[in-house]
Amino acid sequence: MTAPHAAPGPFAPSLDLNGRTALVTGAAGGIGRACALRLAAAGAKVRAVDRDATGLEALTDSATGLPGIVEPHLLDLTDLDAAELAAAGTDVLVNNAGLQLVRPLEEFPPDVFHTVLTVMLEAPFRLIRGALPHMYGQGWGRIVNVSSVHGLRASPYKSAYVAAKHGLEGLSKTAALEGAPHGVTSNCVNPAYVRTPLVEKQLADQAQAHDLPVERVLAEVLLRDSAVKRLIEPEEVAEAVAYLCGPQASFVTGTSLVLDGGWTAH
Repeated sequence: MTAPHAAPGPFAPSLDLNGRTALVTGAAGGIGRACALRLAAAGAKVRAVDRDATGLEALTDSATGLPGIVEPHLLDLTDLDAAELAAAGTDVLVNNAGLQLVRPLEEFPPDVFHTVLTVMLEAPFRLIRGALPHMYGQGWGRIVNVSSVHGLRASPYKSAYVAAKHGLEGLSKTAALEGAPHGVTSNCVNPAYVRTPLVEKQLADQAQAHDLPVERVLAEVLLRDSAVKRLIEPEEVAEAVAYLCGPQASFVTGTSLVLDGGWTAH
């Protein structure tokens, strides 16, 4: 007897999000931009959330001609009430926005630690909270939290980022357990270092923290523990996000899809 939610046939269907509304945070660049375009290519109406107006404008221009549409939504995620309201009525939620500062613990500014936890952990909680009533009401929803290999492994000098990503992993699993009876899945995607402006900035920060020339940081710090010696591209992460939104992934929930080039295999 075929399970009622099994994908038809032996092959995975292509992703069709026609009629669905997706919200992607940090959508003006990097992983978020790639996710917004990928979901729009699948037919979704994408609420592209970011505080970078110029980046959002460029994103909407790039989405011209795709089956879905991209609607720019200028928002600072430290406004938690506004974040929760923005998530109302969404079918797919991609919590992606992030920031990074590389400093030893004893030198880490408390205000920056607070901001990182607000944007990368408390805002996802509020966005999930805002999205769930609609998802539960229709019996379907997809929550994808863009975590990191640092959600599974710690690194020195990244106390706020590591703490936020570890917290996001727990939040995602809790959402999975609560959402399962309502047809809502919740998962993390865990890339290693991605070719984004955030990582490019880290090169300089890590050079200072480790007292190394910038040209040596990529090979000796960022890619030291990766078996695949390259940065992952944003579009590769977006494909993993898209997979978790498809019908073939309806049984995948409460887990972490690791894209780390073999880092955690050690």
